Amino acid sequence: MGILTKCFGAYDIRGIVPEEVNEELAYRIGKFFPVLFKAKNVVVGHDIRLSGPGLQEALSRGLTESGCDVIDIGQCGTEMIYFATARLKLDGGIMITASHNPKEYNGMKFVRQEAKPISGDTGLRELEAQVAAGELPAIVENVGKVEKIDITEEYVKHILSYVDMSKLKSLKVVVNAGNGAAGPILDVMEKYLAFELVKVHHQSDGNFPNGVPNPLLPDNREATAKAVRESGADAGVAWDGDFDRCFMFDEQGSFIEGYYMVGFLAKAFLQKNPGEKIIYDPRLTWNTEELVRENGGVPVISKSGHAFIKEKMRAENAIYGGEMSAHHYFRDFSYCDSGMIPWLLVLELLSQAGGKTMSELMQERMKRYPCSGEINSKVKDADEVLARIEEEYGANGKITRVDGLSVEYDNWRFNLRKSNTEPVIRLNVEARQDNALMRQKTEELLCIIRE
Repeated sequence: MGILTKCFGAYDIRGIVPEEVNEELAYRIGKFFPVLFKAKNVVVGHDIRLSGPGLQEALSRGLTESGCDVIDIGQCGTEMIYFATARLKLDGGIMITASHNPKEYNGMKFVRQEAKPISGDTGLRELEAQVAAGELPAIVENVGKVEKIDITEEYVKHILSYVDMSKLKSLKVVVNAGNGAAGPILDVMEKYLAFELVKVHHQSDGNFPNGVPNPLLPDNREATAKAVRESGADAGVAWDGDFDRCFMFDEQGSFIEGYYMVGFLAKAFLQKNPGEKIIYDPRLTWNTEELVRENGGVPVISKSGHAFIKEKMRAENAIYGGEMSAHHYFRDFSYCDSGMIPWLLVLELLSQAGGKTMSELMQERMKRYPCSGEINSKVKDADEVLARIEEEYGANGKITRVDGLSVEYDNWRFNLRKSNTEPVIRLNVEARQDNALMRQKTEELLCIIRE
């Protein structure tokens, strides 16, 4: 059974089907989950991957044989599991998804009561150990039952509550579901929205006929960008497979970096809720900090990663948290991330922008704080690279270590952090109103990193 646990990561399970992720693994997880997390009722669902229904059936069988009732919401997005767990006051939720991985992959994400994440230091290692142990719990006398329910309408109405529907203009918006799980949800939302939706790769299809639904890959952006330009749309939105992240495009089809979205969304919340705390990650910071303070909020920095952001948001009672990786978290969404709330908030701001286009709104911030975006470099020894960079740049700059190494000067700053899962180091650089300086320092740092 040892090979089965190869797919257990820091935050979730992810691996190739059927070698690493299969129905036997799903069944065993179902058997142990209720015991480890004292769960009497659990919601389960799956994205559009072809292996999803079979994995869910095996998982549900394991859960019910351990005496746990299963709420089956069928095909869905990850955030619908979060929503159902919290709204229905359940003991846990399990989403079968591999998000933006290639189609031969699948996996699972886990939450406990109130949609709190289960990750490496909050139970996932124990689940891994139990699954690998070999000895299965006996089938209980009173097996659980499976109940299928549809929470789509309730979920959609909650998502729409984040915007003032009366302020939304009749914008034309390209929506690219990437043949993932977002398409059916957009069809339900459409009847409530003033927008004209131009649908691209809309039908859910686990064969991924138009490539992996991952808009972070530059090659995957052109379909959205082209549709925006050809339709004359005001904006474009693209999602990954389980739609927990959305990515925005302006009216020219240009991709908008997730960093600028964090500041934009912070502004949207603070205009309605002045004085609230906003959580952000340390990779790129200046734009977010400035917009939060200008709009009467309190910026609070947190280590990157959903478990850290969610924990910090709960501790600070923050209304919103954002990462430059396009994960956005909301207090009234059980501190969880959503890929459906952000684009609506952005288009609400655009509707009230006095005729300004999306590019005009974004270019102002991009010129003020130009950034490199995250640049990955494969290295032999990440710790040695970090030490070398700190020795070279640390003496004259302000050093912080919230996540990796951040060094700040008057006119530019950078963050360098190593990957937890691969021999890669990640660089982000930004400057104050000086794109040439940002590019110069980025190249300078990359030369040292890649020596």
